[in-house]
Amino acid sequence: MHQFEIAVFPGDGIGTEVMDAAETVLKALQSRFEIRLHCTRWDGGAAYYRETGRELAEGAFEAARRADAILFGAMGLPDVRLPDGTEIAPHLEMRRAFGLFAGVRPARKYPNTPQTLADPRAETIDLIVLRESTEGLFASRGRGTVEDDRVARDTMEITRATSEKLFDFAFKLARRRSDSGRGARRVTCVDKSNVFVSMAFFRAIFDERAAQASDVTSDRAYVDAVALDLVRKPWDFDVMVMENMFGDILSDLCGGLVGGMGMAPCAEIGLEHGLFQPAHGSAPDIAGQGIANPTAMLVSTAMMLDWLGERRGDARLVAAAASLDEAVWQAYAGGTILPRELGGTSGVREVTRAVLEAIG
Repeated sequence: MHQFEIAVFPGDGIGTEVMDAAETVLKALQSRFEIRLHCTRWDGGAAYYRETGRELAEGAFEAARRADAILFGAMGLPDVRLPDGTEIAPHLEMRRAFGLFAGVRPARKYPNTPQTLADPRAETIDLIVLRESTEGLFASRGRGTVEDDRVARDTMEITRATSEKLFDFAFKLARRRSDSGRGARRVTCVDKSNVFVSMAFFRAIFDERAAQASDVTSDRAYVDAVALDLVRKPWDFDVMVMENMFGDILSDLCGGLVGGMGMAPCAEIGLEHGLFQPAHGSAPDIAGQGIANPTAMLVSTAMMLDWLGERRGDARLVAAAASLDEAVWQAYAGGTILPRELGGTSGVREVTRAVLEAIG
């Protein structure tokens, strides 16, 4: 039986708590589905930087490069900054170094959780923001300029090579969702092509790749109109693909539509590597109290298993992923848990226990 190497980075604040939940659930899945995962924890993050002057422990970055998958908790603290004033965020460097161009940000409304929108159709929200994660406006990270304290510049960068990979990934994702009974087999390109040359280029490439994916419905929309419709009728969307900064903003909006960032998982995927983490931060104000919501971490873990199983052709990993994803749904459907940020009393332990019971 093949053993898969997982590089684990718990990070800061509640990152360590939600990672404990993920590893507990992974142990149960290994036993049930006869899979072997070797999880190695590595130090890193803002607290580690404050103590050592390093963002990650020696050897950690290369261990992540060698691993079959990378699992992150959360990194960063509000009072710890690099000399240039930016946050401690080594996963951003991993995006660049490992070519993690596809940021998959699902937003799904779980049963027995409060509705942000009054319309009953809000119960059916199940969409994905697919965020290009290596270029766009973020390509200027570390390269922006301030000239004579008069003007600052950051440059948008859109490349054909990355855009083609991103759009092909989007169509494949829409197909897989449809085949599993979720989604409308539809991809929406979100841009601002009526104003920016870079965005017109982005849309033109989308149209080219869409012509080669005629089995998937494709459409296009301006980002400001999408922001409006995500509040008016989010149930209409399936897979939305967009530039980095647009995805950074709209994915948080979608998290808010389904209850908050504790419900917002994330996968960052390239051709050879995959990094999986909840989209929320380290929440140091509640760290160590056991009241964090591990849902996003657990769904991110399911996404890791699914990606790894599909990539390696291992049906047991895919089955384990589906089991975990369904267990999270059933834990909420059972009505015994409700995280504190949603108005309930359930913390890490209660949510983890309910998911383990659903796994059986």
